[in-house]
Amino acid sequence: MIAVRAPATSANLGSGFDVFGVALSHPADVVAVERAEETTIEVTGTGAQYIPEDPESNVVGAVADALDAPAHIRIDKGVRPASGLGSSAASAAGAALALDRLYDRGNSREELVPIAAEGEAVVSGTAHTDNVAPSLLGGFTVSSTDGIRSVDASIPLVACLPDVAVSTRDARRVVPETVDIESLVDTVGRASTLTLGMCRSDPELVGNGMIDTVVTPARAELITGYADVRDAALEAGATGVTVSGAGPAILACCRTSDRRSVAAAMVDAFLEEGVDARAYQTEIGPGATVLDR
Repeated sequence: MIAVRAPATSANLGSGFDVFGVALSHPADVVAVERAEETTIEVTGTGAQYIPEDPESNVVGAVADALDAPAHIRIDKGVRPASGLGSSAASAAGAALALDRLYDRGNSREELVPIAAEGEAVVSGTAHTDNVAPSLLGGFTVSSTDGIRSVDASIPLVACLPDVAVSTRDARRVVPETVDIESLVDTVGRASTLTLGMCRSDPELVGNGMIDTVVTPARAELITGYADVRDAALEAGATGVTVSGAGPAILACCRTSDRRSVAAAMVDAFLEEGVDARAYQTEIGPGATVLDR
């Protein structure tokens, strides 16, 4: 048996729609695999009741098919489905690494990214890599048409998850189909600032680079209380706030000394809107790791 811990992720980071992603130190899924004649799936943990165990409908089933690696796969969910924290990507990334090791396929982590992305297509309809890449590689990742780049970064973060759901398909539906040149120039500038901030592990630059006037406003409309939560986080010391992935989680960048107060402010702001929420005081972390069993 091979077991892998695969971390939650946050994609887009505001200005990097479908391109940027970071691995979070926590929460995470644990995926355990054993050889079998055909693939079967067992799911436990957070939101397990909402996840199909049919291999045709589960992300890890698609990964097992792509690797030609049938197995009994057990997923212990630590990342809630429909959270905006890469729940399906964590399962897909964990399964890809675990099955590759189980069958000794010899793929690099970079080579496993498009395989894990096949699992993402089961959920969202698109084999995008902005979540599976950081879950496998760790750190800050940039997914582009000419490949994936990653860099280690030390940035304190708060991921605040309200007790509501936003589907990836709905979140993609509201994304504008066109953008004016002024918005394009601003987005490129913000994305460049964020990238520089990641390379320097500078929360101020990263926070400034998270500002986005194209995708984030449209997705924020799907999250009850987003504006108030964002303002509360900024007042508590956050350097930047944005929607995490498709939402409803909200991601705040901050300094270590402000992380606790930012987390509390975000939870309180959701409560003011009548919404329960949980805040993860986290940071950019490593990618999937094989566990000793």
